[in-house]
Amino acid sequence: MALEDVLDGTEQLEVSNARGELTDIAQELLGELFKDYSRKGAQRKDYRTRRDRILRRNEAFDQQLPALTQAYLDWSYTWTKGKSKEYFPKSADNGSSATSWTLHVIDVYRTEKVTFGMWASDLFITSALMRQGVVPCSPIHPTAAVTIGALELFRIAQLRSPHFSVQAFVKTLCDLQGVIFQRYLSRQFSIAFDLYLQIRGRVDSIVSQVLQWDSEDWRLQHACAACTYKLTDEPELKFKLLYAMDGNDSLKRVLRRLPDEIADNYPPLSHDLPTGQIITSSRYLCREYVDRFAMAGSKDPVSNESAKDSDPNPCAGRWKNMDDAKTKKTWGVYDETGIFMAVCCHGTSLLIADMVQSGERAKYPLAVVSKLMAAFGDGLGGGYDIGCQFQTTLATSTLGPQVRDLNHTCLVGAFHGHAHRCLCQLSHLTLYVEGLGLEDLETCERTFSKSNALASTLRYATAFHRQQAINAYFEHNDIFEIYANLTNFLFDNYKQALTIIHDSKAVLTNLKRDLSVDDDGIFHRWLEEEKKYLEGLSREPPEETLHMEYWQRLGKLDASSQRLREIVDTWNVFEPTDSTTYGGDTRVTRQNETLRRHAQENYDKDLLVVQELERKLSVSQRWTPEDKEWQHAGRLVANREYRRALDTLESLVVARLFELTKMNRAGTGYKLRKHIAKALQTRSAAIKVALDRYNKCALAMRPPRQTLHWEQVVEYAFLADFDLLRDTCENVSQRPWAHPTARFTMDTYFKMCRAEEEIERLNVEICRVITYMRDEEHFLRTCEEKINNIHPALGHQISQRRKLHLRFNGSHLKRLHDIAMLPGFAGTLIPGVSALKGPGESNSEPAIIIPSCLLAPLQPPPSQISQRNVLDSIQDLEEEEEVECEAEEASHALQD
Repeated sequence: MALEDVLDGTEQLEVSNARGELTDIAQELLGELFKDYSRKGAQRKDYRTRRDRILRRNEAFDQQLPALTQAYLDWSYTWTKGKSKEYFPKSADNGSSATSWTLHVIDVYRTEKVTFGMWASDLFITSALMRQGVVPCSPIHPTAAVTIGALELFRIAQLRSPHFSVQAFVKTLCDLQGVIFQRYLSRQFSIAFDLYLQIRGRVDSIVSQVLQWDSEDWRLQHACAACTYKLTDEPELKFKLLYAMDGNDSLKRVLRRLPDEIADNYPPLSHDLPTGQIITSSRYLCREYVDRFAMAGSKDPVSNESAKDSDPNPCAGRWKNMDDAKTKKTWGVYDETGIFMAVCCHGTSLLIADMVQSGERAKYPLAVVSKLMAAFGDGLGGGYDIGCQFQTTLATSTLGPQVRDLNHTCLVGAFHGHAHRCLCQLSHLTLYVEGLGLEDLETCERTFSKSNALASTLRYATAFHRQQAINAYFEHNDIFEIYANLTNFLFDNYKQALTIIHDSKAVLTNLKRDLSVDDDGIFHRWLEEEKKYLEGLSREPPEETLHMEYWQRLGKLDASSQRLREIVDTWNVFEPTDSTTYGGDTRVTRQNETLRRHAQENYDKDLLVVQELERKLSVSQRWTPEDKEWQHAGRLVANREYRRALDTLESLVVARLFELTKMNRAGTGYKLRKHIAKALQTRSAAIKVALDRYNKCALAMRPPRQTLHWEQVVEYAFLADFDLLRDTCENVSQRPWAHPTARFTMDTYFKMCRAEEEIERLNVEICRVITYMRDEEHFLRTCEEKINNIHPALGHQISQRRKLHLRFNGSHLKRLHDIAMLPGFAGTLIPGVSALKGPGESNSEPAIIIPSCLLAPLQPPPSQISQRNVLDSIQDLEEEEEVECEAEEASHALQD
């Protein structure tokens, strides 16, 4: 076969999977010329795997990190103090440096080949480049680097718009600079960006050490100024800290795998490569800590239906958050199935835990509660959409004694609370919980509505990059969204509370007069009466249950007896007239005999059950329809059928309420809205069927119960409306608290009480915030002045930390002044005295401790990685990016 015949298409070349056939033909044709050319043009064969390249690259950067951190500190201080902000020096090497290094520098609007000077004191090429404001893309022989300005621009842009990916930003730069996008450019930028974030994290850690803010729970204990900055002589609040916790399945991550790795009956292997990178954050709970609270050897009460029979809670079995039966089919697709997090009542993130290949299991809230109690002690109030059921779980867990000693309270959010049983609402709903104020405990829902924007960039990320993005997002959100709008939050709540108090007092006076109520204590007594009443409806007495069972079995016995008599009465005796009909007559006889035998067996079985129930109930004479006991049991059975029909109708209305709320929620996509719309159509049809069944049961009652119309049911917004229909023993309308006017009066009274509590809490929080602003400014400024004399570069970083909150203090002071001008303001804007004592507290005298890593001269690492093993060619970077895309596409196909 000749090469030219293959090239012009005359002959077909069979190419195997191993490839190389065309090379073999060329070598045979060209002989020694091919060998000479191959030796001249051949590239070094890379025996490293992709795993080796990534691990060795990261290991090399880790060894250089101390020098890179020091270089970043020097650059940041010099660049801020300098007059010029130019990243491309006109004369980078003026002859004073020991050597120089030339590489391509990527900035926002241009990319140039720049020569940088290197001094003898520079331990690494990378640290020399960092000292001049560029971040290299390789640890040993970098050929490209990205300016810190470009990296910082992307960091801020992505935090403000989490949809913005590395590839999108790199393509933007290419468009601005008029060049064609190449895949390896994204990989280079990603390497530089990871290194930049790692250096920033190390700088933050050093600053925390200097300020003595580096203890294990420091960030948690000082997360929110309004919640945690306690003052001396402030009024005691019932709840020292109010927080909400919940799970969210939007920030899931696909378990990467390749199709050819999937074997029958075996789970596919993960295609994720260990990068050696670990996220260190006090915000994240590690998997090992969470797994300590796994309920081994028992079914999970939060996610499993087993709680329905064992839990005395009125809502047991009603809530199955992310039920494992529904989510386990996704475990093979996703590694992390979402996050479980806790936020304070103002929205500051407290703790985050990854939900790993599971639904919303009990171990996640148990781990959160354990950590919060260890950090804050007693007096915590935690809102959870299944807080009523979780209270039982918490009490029976290993945390039970600690929960009782520290007086931890489980609460239910206002939105989810209205979907709970009325009996549960009377104990857990925010309206009736003393000391809660106007807090709705639905902060997680608002938090997730914003953080869901991260989902698109995290679905196919590595485990490290996913955690890195989530942690960075909430760190940024806590400062630039929550703290920045903290006084707006206080202003809005104060204004709302004053409005409620003003309106309620005017309305409540007239309502109490109409109801002839003089004592406000009667509303509390009504609440207790309603609770006792509903407790009486929650469970059937065991004796009544046996009576109903006996009544139903008597009905079945009568039916089976009637059936047996019918078969016996219609028994036919055939006398064969001739041999031709004998076979058919025999078959009919056998069929009739089988029917009679089955009827006799059913009668005997029903008779045995009836006799056993008669022994349990001590029935001396079998009931008949004329007996009072028979009639009473029949009414009990009708009552039960009525309640079950009401339960079915109620559950369908609950689902409809949630779907309507989700459909109108901001951020709900078009496809999800269409899906919800179809579900609503199905739900409406099911509601109509359930409504017909309910009305039939209601009319069968003696006396007949209230029937419902479609227009009434679809407008129900609170499930308490259903619970008042459950009374089948007496006329509930005679209860004073059952009248609509009385219930409205009672709710108005309790809402006014909560508003007054809100004013009390806000007065405390306002004083905390204004004291915190004064103390933090003074503390950080004093630290900055002391450190500037020792380490100016480090002092500059403390100045940056001080300015982080200082930029918002002006607007905070203006908003606090607006609160003071509100008619009815009862607090003070005079700063107090912090009750927090100890090293690093803002009201203490700073004790400066410079880390030894900044004082001692840097030394080369004990072992140098071979330069040959960490070189990254363009082909290597292209391969990494291509494999990433292939793994993502394969995972996407498996997910579908």
